Amino acid sequence: MTMALAVVLTAATHQMAAAEPCAADHRTRVAANDECLVIRTYGESAERTSLIIFIHGDGYRRDPSDYGPSDYMYRIAQKFGSKGVVAVGLIRPGYFDSAGNHSTGKSYRDRDNYRRDVIATVAAAVRVLKNHYKAEYVVLAGHSGGSAISGVIIGKYPGLVNAVVLAACPCNVADWRTMRRGYNNWLLSLSPHDFVDKIEKRTTIVAITGGRDDNSVPVLARDYVASLRAMGIDATFVEVPGVGHNGIVATRDFRVAVTQLLKRDP
Repeated sequence: MTMALAVVLTAATHQMAAAEPCAADHRTRVAANDECLVIRTYGESAERTSLIIFIHGDGYRRDPSDYGPSDYMYRIAQKFGSKGVVAVGLIRPGYFDSAGNHSTGKSYRDRDNYRRDVIATVAAAVRVLKNHYKAEYVVLAGHSGGSAISGVIIGKYPGLVNAVVLAACPCNVADWRTMRRGYNNWLLSLSPHDFVDKIEKRTTIVAITGGRDDNSVPVLARDYVASLRAMGIDATFVEVPGVGHNGIVATRDFRVAVTQLLKRDP
């Protein structure tokens, strides 16, 4: 086989793989915005169903080659799934879980993670799952980058979800990058604070940050909540003393916030 032919065959194989349909069963995969996202689903629908979707963070490492799986929200989702509550752990575009299941699409892990195509894909997945389970009440629970994405979604797609829990939220991306780098180098990312005036007024927001979070420092979420409250939106900020960036989703405060929002299902 000539090298030229081998290149052609390899390219054709990649095209075929890319063209394979998404095995979307709404339990382990969901098709959204021409991508196929990995999910893990717990609980079951009922006559009246609430849907909660947990969205992981960016998974930052000093060495980009050292990125690991991003399925830690599966374990949290599992705790909330029950009859009438469908709980989903969602793997963002370009990320993967511990079993080696990859969501398609670009992650932009090295820079500008919250780009328009990522936001659109995650929002599309939320809409597909909402429609599939005929959910009358939808909650997003994001951590770090997942909370930034959730915060953008409630403003960019008002009315899609009823409530959000934003854990360790870098809710003003420009300020967050400036605090970390001395300047904002994420010029393509969307930011929750830019969509405050677009949020459906009936949306409920709880932002929760650890007092020792030196990544998404508390002032980012605190100021965001203040701007929401000035718009007449039901928003609460909780600072958890002694807790860092990654530990916030393991706290009782986070679990209570999720539980209380689920109980508010009208």
